[in-house]
Amino acid sequence: MKINKSTAVSFILLVFIAALWRVIPGRPMGFAPQIAMAIFGGSVISDRRMSFILPLLSMFISDLIYQLLHSYGLSSLPGFYNGQLVNYILFALITVIGFGVKQKNVFSILGAALAGASFYFLSSNFLDWAMGGSDINYHPYPKTLSGLVYCYEQAIPFYRNSIFATLVFSTILFGGYYLVNRFVISKKVAVA
Repeated sequence: MKINKSTAVSFILLVFIAALWRVIPGRPMGFAPQIAMAIFGGSVISDRRMSFILPLLSMFISDLIYQLLHSYGLSSLPGFYNGQLVNYILFALITVIGFGVKQKNVFSILGAALAGASFYFLSSNFLDWAMGGSDINYHPYPKTLSGLVYCYEQAIPFYRNSIFATLVFSTILFGGYYLVNRFVISKKVAVA
């Protein structure tokens, strides 16, 4: 995919809309578009460096908004937190999953969506447990096998929301991309 002015503007809008979506009050935790964006960016953007920017910039902008809201007492969630760099690395790795997605193959997109959400669930929770994280009540996870299992159990609601969100947003992103290419870009080429 070549990046022209309208494509660049579209991606900038996509980044800001996704960032704002992530900070909506009352949104179910884990229901965010960033995993789908990482897969989409890895699949659609031919410049590999640019494909990483799509989800990471969206994450950074939403983290910045969270931090501003937190500093004014409008959000209990801080935007800057321990493990933030690890979280960004995980999203970069999800972008790599997108490299193998065949854009016109629904099963390829579905498989990548499930793989991306599962990879994030397994990796982020393992790292949270290993790095001394705590549960929702701020009780540290024991450094035992049962502590690791408890960590994963606590994250299951987030995982369900993450899978659902990734499927929904992948459908929107890949479906929208397909429709634009099919009905807008192909008509412009045919007219020219």
